[in-house]
Amino acid sequence: MVIRKNLKKKSALISVFDKTNLKYLCTNLSEHGYNLISSGSTGNKIRGMGFKCQDISKITNFKEMFEGRVKTLHPLIYSSILYKRENQNHTKDFLSLKIPEIDIVVVNLYPFKKYIKGKNYDQIIEMIDIGGPSLLRAAGKNYKYITPLIDINDYKKLIQNLKKNNGVTDIIFRKKMAFKIFNQISKYDNVISKWLNEN
Repeated sequence: MVIRKNLKKKSALISVFDKTNLKYLCTNLSEHGYNLISSGSTGNKIRGMGFKCQDISKITNFKEMFEGRVKTLHPLIYSSILYKRENQNHTKDFLSLKIPEIDIVVVNLYPFKKYIKGKNYDQIIEMIDIGGPSLLRAAGKNYKYITPLIDINDYKKLIQNLKKNNGVTDIIFRKKMAFKIFNQISKYDNVISKWLNEN
């Protein structure tokens, strides 16, 4: 019996404010055959550590705007994350786009709660993360196919799961990560709404 390996290049989208253990993550993802995709300071950091990293703007043909306020919010990125892999119509539409298929989304959010201790109103507003929660919600919704990750402390669990499953993750792990994402984002939004109400 001949077992054919999946020759499709896997991709991981990484966009993190806190870059702790980023080298560990990129090293292991690369070893498991993942193409790295990123933008802004995360992409620069990854390339600075010696890894190949495709910039989101090269995929979307749309440069970052408004000092980074708009960089990941693009239909091509969400098409790659949200399409149903088992749906023939979805697959046909996706293949017509000729873009990488994103399998893992690693994002941690701007530390809004940390900044509300200060008195710089404009700076606090800038710490309201828009792109991060949007990417994570999309990946969490499509956990049947996508691995979403919000917590740095889960990097090791991700790599262990990849090793256990020959370079891919299992549905149990993905669902646990999806739960964690929606749970943490709801708390994040609650802190923002409370701060806005008080100010």
